[in-house]
Amino acid sequence: MFGSLKMVSPPPPATRFRPVTANGDGFPAFLPKEIENIKDPFARALAQRIVRLPVPLQMGNYRGCVMSSCIKPLVQLNDKSPIVLLHCFDSSCLEWRRTYPLLEQACLETWAVDVLGWGFSDLQNLPPCDAASKRHHLFELWKTYIKRPMILVGPSLGATVAVDFTATYPEAVDKLVLINANAYSEGTGRLKELPKSIAYAGVKLLKSFPLRLLANVLAFCSSPLSENIDWTNIGRLHCQMPWWEDAMVDFMISGGYNVASHIKLIDHKTLVVCSENDQIVSNQLSVKLLCELANAVFREVPDSGHLPHVESPIEIVKLISDFASGKIN
Repeated sequence: MFGSLKMVSPPPPATRFRPVTANGDGFPAFLPKEIENIKDPFARALAQRIVRLPVPLQMGNYRGCVMSSCIKPLVQLNDKSPIVLLHCFDSSCLEWRRTYPLLEQACLETWAVDVLGWGFSDLQNLPPCDAASKRHHLFELWKTYIKRPMILVGPSLGATVAVDFTATYPEAVDKLVLINANAYSEGTGRLKELPKSIAYAGVKLLKSFPLRLLANVLAFCSSPLSENIDWTNIGRLHCQMPWWEDAMVDFMISGGYNVASHIKLIDHKTLVVCSENDQIVSNQLSVKLLCELANAVFREVPDSGHLPHVESPIEIVKLISDFASGKIN
């Protein structure tokens, strides 16, 4: 089935979904204007599918409704578990630009959601963006719109988000797919003790193009400089949102994620995926995760770096599809 899949050209703008747009290219008006400079056709096509859904959220002193960015499936299949895609640390649903179309071609109901505090949601009235708030926001989105146990897919820190969520809301998850999982990090460490002024300075550095480009060079196995530059701009597009710095500082000083103690509590069927040439997360951590999870299987993606869903989308779609259908047990 997947041998015939090709990275076909994306569909013409707004052929299926017509969001409120800021220009003639079909992009939602809430996206940063820098989207116009993106060259990757898959990113441009998927950006046109991003919508905002109202998600109720009550955390601490915050009471409100977050207009939450995500990509909705064109068709909901009530007889199958939906696929829900998370993203890496400080990223967005555009990370799935090359995999999402292939999942739809494979007839899988697929959502790609932006984790609270990242992506393209409307956070002008900023809610807390700590791990507990991110978890609760995802649960409210699931409860309001998805409503069925899901196959939750998380790459890198997204795997940490998935583990954290599943440990708290096991009823919402059918299966897990953890890709190059960064599940053993110990939060933001001493960064949470920084004065806010220094934290904001650090966040500005995190946003900088040179640092992001360096991260991209490490993340991908082999891609030309022109492609890496464009992919860097995709990866930092959400940093142009007006609330991004405040949300990042809030997450940083909250302590971040620390889920190592949750791993052995999870008994959901889990597919642990690692890339052969990951230069960011050691493959040994994927093996450790496999050993500590109660019900896990392991697959390796050859000739791929830290983000195989960008570099090797056909292989990732086949793994997800086979795992969803029970071909991988």
